[in-house]
Amino acid sequence: MTVLEQPGSYHPAPPPAWRPRTDPAPLLPDQEPYRLLGTPAGRDTDPALLKRLHAELVRGRRYNTQATALTRQGRLAVYPSSTGQEACQVAAALVLEDRDWLFPSYRDTLAAVARGLDPVQALTLLRGDWHTGYDPREHRVAPLCTPLATQLPHAVGLAHAARLKGDDVVALAMVGDGGTSEGDFHEALNFAAVWRAPVVFLVQNNGFAISVPLAKQTAAPSLAHKAVGYGMPGRLVDGNDAVAVHDVLGEAVRRARAGEGPTLVEAVTYRMEAHTNADDATRYRPDDEVEEWREHDPITLLEREMRDRHLLDDKEARVVRESAEEMAADLRERMNQDPVLDPMDLFGHVYAEQTEQLREQAAQLRAELDAADHEGEGGK
Repeated sequence: MTVLEQPGSYHPAPPPAWRPRTDPAPLLPDQEPYRLLGTPAGRDTDPALLKRLHAELVRGRRYNTQATALTRQGRLAVYPSSTGQEACQVAAALVLEDRDWLFPSYRDTLAAVARGLDPVQALTLLRGDWHTGYDPREHRVAPLCTPLATQLPHAVGLAHAARLKGDDVVALAMVGDGGTSEGDFHEALNFAAVWRAPVVFLVQNNGFAISVPLAKQTAAPSLAHKAVGYGMPGRLVDGNDAVAVHDVLGEAVRRARAGEGPTLVEAVTYRMEAHTNADDATRYRPDDEVEEWREHDPITLLEREMRDRHLLDDKEARVVRESAEEMAADLRERMNQDPVLDPMDLFGHVYAEQTEQLREQAAQLRAELDAADHEGEGGK
């Protein structure tokens, strides 16, 4: 008779494989998007926060329209506008501390600008001058990510590394609804939950992945429900309610910083303009749908609340618009200046120490440039 066969012996046994590791109920999102503007709870919002959100929203809308105009003028190769989604962009920037990191997608230039990045530097990638027009370490803003969702595992890696080092840092990663159909999205959520990494995932559900509506991407009740399968809370919020988005993201950042793990936030919003300047949105969505969403414009919603609370009058609104116009004029002037570029920069930021092959290529390009200069001087 073995020890385990003796009467009264303790038999440690693992739980059945089907048993959940955590109770799923607290992780489930609300049935309807969380809202604050126009509700009794929203009346308690700090007036200073309302004014800051409003100023950034107006500035962001003007930034979007100016960047779109620069694209039509040939000053930008492409611009994915975030008009209509400004509440998500601004709230994401404002909830972070200076030490935190923002991981934006290609449509999130406004979030980077709201975080303090120079508007011209935020557009440098879309202009085709540099892969990144700013120092990510200086601004704690990762490079604008064009491949869908690949920034999400990067955010998890940084957040996990910061936690291992004992740094009080949170990473906030932004992605569109189309990005949730990529493998990187699911891998990032799984790693983040297993490691309890201090990261917040913000999904801007703007209705379409270029021309593909959400219903053709997923049969889930909401994108926020996907969080439960990975063991993290899912939150569903009205993405055009700037105060609600700020509140939900702020809570998620606090959870992450307190060591309580990641959160997936789905912000339900709408892309008012085409996917990019190369897209014809009229081919896959009706104009009356767009007009219906204009009634739920994030600036309109916020201004209505502020005027009801006597926190905004015509004079104050004009001052905010004039400040935004000054930003747009400065952006327009600097973007209309032809940049001075050095082709040798191609080799300057690849490796810390250049490989032999790169040195050969650099020498070849240098010789070709010198020959071209010499030929040009001879023709004068």
